[in-house]
This record gives sequence, structure tokens and C-alpha cells, in this order.
Amino acid sequence: MRALVNPHVRPGAVPAPSTEARAFHAALPDYAPTPVHDVSALAPGTGDVRLKDESNRLGLPAFKVLGASWAIERALRERPDVHTLVAASAGNHGRAVAHVAAARGLRARVFLPARSVAARREAIAGEGADVVVIDGTYEDAVAEAARESTLDGRLEISDVGSSRPAAWVIDGYATLFAEAAEQAAPEVLVVPIGVGSLAAAAARYGANAGVKVVGVEPVAAACLTASLAAGEPVRIDTPGTAMAGLDCAEVSAAAWPSLRDGIHGTVTVDDGESRAAMRALATAGLAIGDSGAAALAALVAMRSDPECAALGDAVGLGPRSRVLLLATEGPTDPEGYAAAVG
Repeated sequence: MRALVNPHVRPGAVPAPSTEARAFHAALPDYAPTPVHDVSALAPGTGDVRLKDESNRLGLPAFKVLGASWAIERALRERPDVHTLVAASAGNHGRAVAHVAAARGLRARVFLPARSVAARREAIAGEGADVVVIDGTYEDAVAEAARESTLDGRLEISDVGSSRPAAWVIDGYATLFAEAAEQAAPEVLVVPIGVGSLAAAAARYGANAGVKVVGVEPVAAACLTASLAAGEPVRIDTPGTAMAGLDCAEVSAAAWPSLRDGIHGTVTVDDGESRAAMRALATAGLAIGDSGAAALAALVAMRSDPECAALGDAVGLGPRSRVLLLATEGPTDPEGYAAAVG
């Protein structure tokens, strides 16, 4: 399925974004709103197209540290006895947890799937974490992290599931959308999905600001598209994708209600389309990784592929639209990035 118009959307049922995390983030030493760039030339005929660039967020090359830092802050208020933070990751979340752990004088233990690339493993280890590579998928890594967190003095900081940290991660991402509202005032927002925590925060922002939200997923890992089609969360097979941050078989239980009620539709893109978008962004002087470039790839598809026409109509996409793309990461796999952009 190339594009799906969500038949379940009910913006009035979506909760308001959290307002707690932004003051916490603003007090961090390296905090600054990430920039928004005009990329209208990369999507001709679409009106005003802006891109929010998360390639340098609090010293890390991805947005994940917003959710991780707030979830850790909230969790430690209740568990000051914790000495080790535990996480499963495809790369960016694990590095964010390790980075915050080191800053707070804690240890970190991060579980990664076997198909995680060496550069992402090394980046997490470089933050001082113990890296454990699981002979299995991302979901297998999640299960191992959950088991590890039952040991004394350990706490799992997960961005998937129904735990309170998973919910706090979503709350932490509200800071990104508070910035976006001040910087861009979009009518349509395109956001990568993955497990859906960032997209849940996007849905809460969109529903309460009158912004239509479109999710983008890899063809090989379209778990939200399958879930919206079924009307309930479903788990899918994931053969693998270069968009490692989006290589997820199921959406987070904490995110699902906001996704079901607040996402207006989804578009699927393949690795070739994402890499074409990476090259286009590189020509504009923007170094964006596979998962981050997916939003531009989705917008191009929505404007050019007849299979996406119904979704474009549903969100009012046209030559006078104001669109914001979320570029969620920089080149977290430098070797793969160099191969993609030449």
C-alpha cells in the first residue's frame, strides 16, 4: 500500500501536548531550537516547504535526546537509587540514553539488533555505554532490555511499549513542536514514524493546532500503515531497510491512541527514494541521514504519484500549501551516507 488515508482520524480525541518538558530542556547547557530551512525548490509546485533540521540537537545528530532526557529526568525523580540505565535501540535512542546517563554520572547498557551498522554501535560505545548486540531484530533487543531492567539498580528508558518512560519520551518531544509552531506555522506536517513516539507528539501538536499530520514509513517496515488499515496495532515482518531508525515491526502502545486519532494518513517510501532525497538535500547544503530524508521523499511521492492523490487531497496539499518536513537525523552512518550521496 503506497498511501493510506486514515479512516479513524478524530482530532478532538487527541490529548493536548505536554508543556512540562520545554522549561527543562531550555535550562540544559547546550539547548537551542534547531533550525528551519526553506527547501521549497526541492518540491516544486507545493508552495512553501520548510525542513526542521534535527542533525544537531543538544550535541547529538538526532532528535531522540529530547525524549530520552525528559524521560530520564522524570524517572530519576521517582527512582534516585538507579545506577544503570537500560535501553534497546536501532541507534539514535540508545546513543541519547547513553549521552544523558554519562552527563548524570550513571552507567548505561544498550541493546542493539544484529543488523545495526558498526558506526552506530561505535557511537553509542563512545558515549561510555556497554553495547550488547543481539542475534535478532530490534524487537528482540527490546525484549532483552526489558529482562535486563529487572535487575537491582537498573531502569529501562524505552521509547516503545506501555511503560511510563515510553509515555514520558512522547512528552519530551513536545519541545520540538513548540519550536516548530513558532518557526514555521505549517498547515501540513510530514513526520517519520518508526515506533511512533515522535509521530504521537506530532499528532498531539497537529490536532490542537489545526495542522494535518502525515506519517512516512519504509515500504519494508510500514507498521503504522498496517495498523491503521486494521484498526488496531498489528505486528509485521521487517526484512530490513537502510532507514534503520524506522525499521520497526510494531508501533508503541503508548503512542498508538494518538496515532490512530491524530495522523491523517501515511505514505511508504523505499530506500532508493530516501537516498534520492538525501542527494537532493545534499545539493542544498543539508547533510541528512536516511530516516531524516524520508519526509522529503514522502512529499515528492505525494505530489507526483497518482497512488498518493487521495491523501494529498485529504490534507489539502497544493501549490499554496505551507508544509513542514521533519528531518530527524544527520548522517549517523557516515559510510552509508557517502555511498548514497557520492
